[in-house]
Amino acid sequence: MTQNLVLIGHGMVGHRFLETLAERGALADPAAPDGPGWRVTVLAEEDRPAYDRVHLSSAFTGATDAELALCDGDFLARHGIDLRLADPAEHIDTAARAVTTTSGATVPYDALVIATGSYPFVPPIPGADAPGCFTYRTLYDVETLSAYASAEGRTTGVVIGGGLLGLEAAGALRTLGLRTHVVEFAPRLMPLQVDDGGAAALRATIEAMGVSVHTGVGASRVDADDAGAVRALCLSDGRSLDADVVVFSAGVRPRDRLAREAGLVVGDRGGIVVDEHCRTTDPYVYAIGECAQGADGRVYGLVAPGYQMAEAAADALAGDGTSVFTGADTSTKLKLMGADVASFGDPFAPEGAEGGAVSVVFSDSREGVYKKLLLGPEGQLLGGILVGDAEAYGTLVPHAGRPLPAPPQAYVLPASDLELPGADALPDDAVVCSCHNVTKGAVRTAVAENSLTDIGGIKRCTKAGTGCGGCLSTLQSVLDAELAAAGVERPKGLCEHFALTRAEIYETVRTERIRSFTELMTEHGLGGEGCAVCKPVVGNVLGTLAPELGLGHVLDGEQAALQDSNDLFLANLQKDGTYSVVPRVPGGEITPAQLIAIGEVARDFDLYTKITGGQRIDLFGARADQLPAIWRRLVAVGLESGHAYGKSLRTVKSCVGAKFCRFGQGDSVQLAIDLELRYRGLRTPHKIKGGVSGCLRECAEARGKDIGVIATANGWNLYVCGNGGARPRHADLLAADLSTTELLRLVDRFLMYYLRTGERLERTAPWFERIGGLDHLKSVLIDDSLGIRAELEAQMDRHAAAYRDEWQAVLDDPQALARFEQHLAQPSPEFLEPGRGRAAVLPDGTEAALFKDGAGRVYAVGNRDPFSGADVIAHGILGTRGGRTVVASPMHKQEFDLRTGECLDDPSVALPVHEV
Repeated sequence: MTQNLVLIGHGMVGHRFLETLAERGALADPAAPDGPGWRVTVLAEEDRPAYDRVHLSSAFTGATDAELALCDGDFLARHGIDLRLADPAEHIDTAARAVTTTSGATVPYDALVIATGSYPFVPPIPGADAPGCFTYRTLYDVETLSAYASAEGRTTGVVIGGGLLGLEAAGALRTLGLRTHVVEFAPRLMPLQVDDGGAAALRATIEAMGVSVHTGVGASRVDADDAGAVRALCLSDGRSLDADVVVFSAGVRPRDRLAREAGLVVGDRGGIVVDEHCRTTDPYVYAIGECAQGADGRVYGLVAPGYQMAEAAADALAGDGTSVFTGADTSTKLKLMGADVASFGDPFAPEGAEGGAVSVVFSDSREGVYKKLLLGPEGQLLGGILVGDAEAYGTLVPHAGRPLPAPPQAYVLPASDLELPGADALPDDAVVCSCHNVTKGAVRTAVAENSLTDIGGIKRCTKAGTGCGGCLSTLQSVLDAELAAAGVERPKGLCEHFALTRAEIYETVRTERIRSFTELMTEHGLGGEGCAVCKPVVGNVLGTLAPELGLGHVLDGEQAALQDSNDLFLANLQKDGTYSVVPRVPGGEITPAQLIAIGEVARDFDLYTKITGGQRIDLFGARADQLPAIWRRLVAVGLESGHAYGKSLRTVKSCVGAKFCRFGQGDSVQLAIDLELRYRGLRTPHKIKGGVSGCLRECAEARGKDIGVIATANGWNLYVCGNGGARPRHADLLAADLSTTELLRLVDRFLMYYLRTGERLERTAPWFERIGGLDHLKSVLIDDSLGIRAELEAQMDRHAAAYRDEWQAVLDDPQALARFEQHLAQPSPEFLEPGRGRAAVLPDGTEAALFKDGAGRVYAVGNRDPFSGADVIAHGILGTRGGRTVVASPMHKQEFDLRTGECLDDPSVALPVHEV
């Protein structure tokens, strides 16, 4: 029998609740009005459906409503959900079991779920309502703030509140081009997440970006000009900050008014009191998310606990009631204004007293890095704080509350000889995916019961890894351990299409002089059209061996169909579907004309600009069709591709060296230029970076690079295989006191040997350990144990001689330029290239992604990636998986069946399929 369910609020948690009911098959079939299930009415305050508030800041850099949307009309229609936008609930009558809306409509219910979230707290100070004062919570806030701040003459903004939301708001004001201040009443930034040491590291990073931070002081009043608009913010210590815009981000409060007025019990500090099933004191009313006070007496301001509440309420209404919410892990990992900030467990466990916590701390104020672990009396990990480098977060969180299986310093030091334990050290009840609350035991069970052999299968069966993605390395470790324990040998080949490894493919292509993917598949493949794994690898190998094989541009002919989205457009794909442009600036040296050209391009194309850590200028927000026009102007002033999009050399960082520094032993700038220009365009198994320091003071951090050079009084010391990633390591000294010529020749051999023997996406650090470490490298590269030194050097010489800027080549080729057109003018088969997609606009204004496979069959699916909201599916790689023709999204590589639209990695998601 159909029952009426009313949901008040359509935010992230409310929509997750609807999705959970749908996954359980608990929603009524709209085609059978009297059938079983819940018939849902949603009363929403905003004039748009649920959207991603976690990434609200991206709206300031151009993300559209569609890209942030969590809900589409198809979901609502398929489940018969009546979504009433801009008509919020005004009154709840628990006796009559009905809700009255602002418009006067009365909606009866058999069950009611309140998901009204929270509202921003605005301190009661004079002038807080003046024009120019804003809160930062909704897309409407973003729109009004952007419009106001962009008006002529408005140059300065102040954010009141230095917590998570406050720093996000500060980043938004910087994006809008305002000089920015942050005012925090507590003595440190982010007082609820980090301690004094972590806050100091975070403050240093933020102030280095030009944001002024004022802690230990409050706001006393907002002063207005003669027109009544904001002109200054007065502080409690008597100072005054000039301000055209003031943003209040001083915390949130639960939106519990409806519950209070309806007589439901509310906590002393706010929040609708619920039990472990998220049921209020009225058995027909539930509350979830930030408006609710959980059974543990806490109100949670994070989305992950809200999702867990949604699961518990859905299970109570449409399941066996075994899912409960008794509290949540408040671990968080964020990137605020470019700085990693993470905390987990109890980061403020009391220290020092008898039986208190013991801390293990690493701090590097130069790099803005602070790491702290708190250990209990029995050695158990109580909690921790990570600022500036949160790589260890995914490894540490599952161990919270348990003894660490390795010395704690192994988790915090930037490089360590201590071997970190694998997945075997985790107990089955350890949560490995906090977004979806998936335990290691659940992953193990899924692997065993479904004979899983890859991460895609784990995602499909458990949803682990489909949230923030921070758990993927842990999931891979669990999978590897399970397969090893079961005696299942993972195929060494790349994928279902090749039994060869990446190194074997390289050697096969080189020795047999294979010139195309089709030829390689015919001679050595296992059948099919390839996939998003093997095609980019083969494209990378062909690009590297182009001088040997006489091949042309990486986008010539069939090679274009092999390229991942970055290489396809010679630019970095961003999360909103736009691209970034990064010209090469060897050694950081740049001419005034080049600086002016970059600035004019950024202005004329409305691009966000950022100085990178590698001495370059990054331009964000360009559409694919704008890239040729942008590069035409950059090339005209002598700039070339920086290859920030490829698995190739990114930059060679340098200090000023002997040119200017009084301590300089060598000309680090010139050597950095020589290294970058010699190895530019070299495609490698993974990205590589270099650094040259002019003396042992190491200002270029050369020992953290794949190629690190440090000047001494006797020449150059060469260090290799240092890099970041899941297990950062310092580079090892390969040779000392080299002349410049000796150095270049040794780097030639090193890079070419890595290129020949590295596996897919294997950085130099794990490669170094796999091949036998320093002794093996010295044996091959210096002692010539394999007799290939001269061959490696000659191959690098041919690469350097054959180099041509990829963007210049595109601009000189009308056919290559045509690839950057936004949409097909006439979507018909003859305009499609086998293996490559193109976008076309349908008569109703939506976009379709069109593909043609090797047999000439044409497919048409929706162009919008359902996970990111960006229109990028046409840029994905066409291939096969288990005999099905699929396209891999360029965003996060989820694969979709081109015939049915079904997502093979998450069957609950699908692309619309259009008739061809």
